[in-house]
Amino acid sequence: MILEATSRRSGALRRLLDLGTSGYGPNERRRLNVLNAMAALIVVSSLAYAVSYALSDARTYRWVIAINLALAVMALLVPLAHRVHVLLGGLIIMVTEVPALFALVAILGRDSGVQLNLIVGTAAAFFVFGSTRPLFGVITVIVCFAAHVAAWFWFPVGMVRVERGFLAQLYVGSAINVFVLIAALTYYSFRLVERAEAATEALLNNILPDAIIARLREHPEQSIADAFERASILFSDIQNFVPLSKSLGVSRTVALLNEMMRRFDALAQKHGVEKIKTIGDSYMAVAGLPEPVADHADRLALMAHEMIAVKNEVAAQFGLTIRMRIGIASGPVMAGIIGTHKFSYDVWGDAVNLAARLEATGEAERIQVSADARAAMSRQWFDFESRGEIEIRGLGLQETWYLVPRAAPTPAKTE
Repeated sequence: MILEATSRRSGALRRLLDLGTSGYGPNERRRLNVLNAMAALIVVSSLAYAVSYALSDARTYRWVIAINLALAVMALLVPLAHRVHVLLGGLIIMVTEVPALFALVAILGRDSGVQLNLIVGTAAAFFVFGSTRPLFGVITVIVCFAAHVAAWFWFPVGMVRVERGFLAQLYVGSAINVFVLIAALTYYSFRLVERAEAATEALLNNILPDAIIARLREHPEQSIADAFERASILFSDIQNFVPLSKSLGVSRTVALLNEMMRRFDALAQKHGVEKIKTIGDSYMAVAGLPEPVADHADRLALMAHEMIAVKNEVAAQFGLTIRMRIGIASGPVMAGIIGTHKFSYDVWGDAVNLAARLEATGEAERIQVSADARAAMSRQWFDFESRGEIEIRGLGLQETWYLVPRAAPTPAKTE
């Protein structure tokens, strides 16, 4: 119940902060979220001030109450202003807040501390207008500073007589308001940045291996290319996929591939294997890089065996019969970042070519492996059925084997 209530409150807050931000890009939405948070704080603080003055002496402070109520109303209009123009909400806050605060100092005097609230405008200037519009931010800082200094020198005593004790209370209230607003806006802004960084991190983790991401961050100017003496490569492909996709139609084909590849990705993570890419119905994965491991061939063999079982489950889910070929080869390979725009982590070498050819020349529902892959695999889970020598385009005659499960495989080590 507590979690549900917390979730509801969080959802309500999220909807409040998102008011008027639809249709904008991620960066502008984050800025408008901060602006909505600022507007909400202005509403709360202005109404609190209005109530405080009303309880103290509503007649004497009627103009002070009116100004605070007007500020609350203007802040409520900020989300609506976003729909008119991306800058209008920020302009409303700055155009109303600065004159209003200046007028409040004129009424109450500088000892009320109202001019301290102008410091919030200086702190929030770039939150309000964004870093891409520095001129607006600089102008706001100058205006807030000038108003703060002018209010101090021009209004040592206000137009309304205020008791000394109440002035002290007002000053403390203004100071608290300034500290709370700046702290809240700064915290929320950092939270938005952290969420954006987390989303970027998750996206990078789905594209590149963790070790490669760390190297890119540390040395972004350096190219990444490594050689590995021992690694294994897996290719899988659905037999007769083109006619199958035509019979399924676009939406069912995409749904089928998405479900199958999603579950293949889960297997790759389970066995400590690195997915390289998918091309249509083809799936490519490697083991033994970018972090070398001794059991690279075993990991792919276990994953390949489970891929066939998963494929059958997905086929049954869609009411289909699907047949798949898998090829695995081992040997030295090279790997690195390819391209500068929409780049990817790729692997190349004779072992990669051989794995692709083993998949293409294999039999449906079987896992064909090279001599090096067979030598690298333990005999704990699989036996091998010799296929003899076959002609591999570009590589000549190669002796190959089919994997034959000996018993139900145990999950591979992922450390």
